[in-house]
Amino acid sequence: MLQWFIVNLLNGVSVGLLLFMLSAGLTLIFSMLGVLNFAHASVYMLGAYVAQALAVHLGYWGALVIAPVVVGVLGAIFERYLLRRVHQRGALAELLLTFGAAMVIGEGVKLIWGLGPVPAAIPPLLDGPLFTLYGAAFPRYRVFMMTLSIAMLAALAIALRLSKTGLIVRAALTHPATVETLGHDVPRIFTTVFAGGCALAALAGVIGAPLAVVEPAMADAMGPIVFVVVVIGGIGSLAGALIASLVIGCVQTFSVGSTASAGSIAASFGLSLPDAWAALTVAQLAPVLPYALLVAMLAARPHGLLGERASDA
Repeated sequence: MLQWFIVNLLNGVSVGLLLFMLSAGLTLIFSMLGVLNFAHASVYMLGAYVAQALAVHLGYWGALVIAPVVVGVLGAIFERYLLRRVHQRGALAELLLTFGAAMVIGEGVKLIWGLGPVPAAIPPLLDGPLFTLYGAAFPRYRVFMMTLSIAMLAALAIALRLSKTGLIVRAALTHPATVETLGHDVPRIFTTVFAGGCALAALAGVIGAPLAVVEPAMADAMGPIVFVVVVIGGIGSLAGALIASLVIGCVQTFSVGSTASAGSIAASFGLSLPDAWAALTVAQLAPVLPYALLVAMLAARPHGLLGERASDA
């Protein structure tokens, strides 16, 4: 039992940290620009595809560095020449534009790379187990993924809270006219923030590709979960996104590894279920649990774990 718990906890934390890297970009864009980017999961997918194309020529490590930069530059171009033009028309125009961008990215990926999966190999340096715990091996690649996610979190915290650049970015969010009066280019700051959020999504795609199937459907599979994380954590809150990512990662991992059934759980509380419901296992219910958490959060705390109430905004 202890072995099962520790191994699943480590796997859940690793999945949660990958979710946070992806949701951090979306949270950063919304908190700084007020744009809920519907194309964020597609940018994640694009990062994975670009990395696999670059890895053929540059290897995994070159692709790890260059792919987020390439996608970040594309994000900057999108914000500068398209998103900025519709910003004055309100949130609906921005949602429609980013939704259209998601469709364009999805169809573009199909045209360039086809409908089939693209192989994503783990680099030899990170292949194999790093340590064995209670007879279960923990892969080196998962440790690398966790370390990189934690390093990204630390870099974000330093950049936004301790650096002069972070101070300017946060000031531009609340007092753009004042910041512009001081000589700072506010539109360029917003473009940089959007590009950074896209680069984070692409980085999540690069490091998550060896653990997933790189295919056109990967954006559809990851997109809803990212928005669940952002809403549960509180829209615009990086700390809330981190907590929600870890919770959802652990819930999914523990539920997939569980052999319990809905009937046995109900019986432990002195309840009975119809046979059709009682036969369902927790592993079968795993894909539904994040959305059940979302419904419970919206009912109990609509502004999320660490989000601000609408009246406080």
